[in-house]
Amino acid sequence: MSATTSFKAACIQMRSTQDQAQNRDDAIRMIREAAAAGALFVQTPEMTNLVERSTTRLRAVVDVEDRHIVLAGLREAARDAKIWLHIGSLSVKVGEKVANRGYMIDPEGQIAARYDKVHLFDVDLPNGEKWRESATYTGGESAGVVETPWGLVGMSICYDIRFPYLYRAEAEAGAFMLTAPACFTRQTGEAHWQVLQRARAIENGAFMISAAQAGTHEDGRETYGHSIIVDPWGRVLAEAEAEPGVIMAEIELALVADARQRIPTMQHARPVAVTAYRAEKPRLDAAE
Repeated sequence: MSATTSFKAACIQMRSTQDQAQNRDDAIRMIREAAAAGALFVQTPEMTNLVERSTTRLRAVVDVEDRHIVLAGLREAARDAKIWLHIGSLSVKVGEKVANRGYMIDPEGQIAARYDKVHLFDVDLPNGEKWRESATYTGGESAGVVETPWGLVGMSICYDIRFPYLYRAEAEAGAFMLTAPACFTRQTGEAHWQVLQRARAIENGAFMISAAQAGTHEDGRETYGHSIIVDPWGRVLAEAEAEPGVIMAEIELALVADARQRIPTMQHARPVAVTAYRAEKPRLDAAE
């Protein structure tokens, strides 16, 4: 493991279309931009290869891992730039369903880790939007951390961020940086995005880095953007707005130990039983 004390990390904010080749090329262009600016760790958003509402079309156009044109192109980009590349997620064919799968790619272009989204977005939003990811995607079964030159990095995807126990498990496994690349809806993003990112960073004393999709997509969905990098004290180091682009921040490793020493929540955590208290019903006196 490197003795370096800091490194530059970047988020690639995209507006993925229904054209996988175009999305691949857009991602590669911004990856090169980030690497040229000194980033050693670069992350793309959820659904980097394709934002497609139609389950039928999605299943028809995505491919298995070994024939995946976007995965192949991004692995080559990581190798050429000599960076660690976290592909936030790709739609990858797995049997009759599709995995929403994140990849960690090392500077040799090799796959260092895979992570399948555990919590699938099956919700009815107040504005009438209905989402049923489980109708299309097969969910993952476990959290994941991957070794990098700077330490362990925890992987997750989008809706996972609403389940704090996943990030606590990764932090307890030794992760110094947590991730939640996303395709957040505009409505939920405006209400919850930054709060959730800062909360996961603060409660675990870890960096949080989350690249996002942004804008109105060809399939009609509106995504929030605001890719973000947060330090272990909850300070926002960098945040995008609503257009595609690159954000960067310096990741100072000493801040993790500092935050965890100041407020050692992982040391203080203890199992808690829940006691339910119920009011006694008033006793009726028969004489009354």
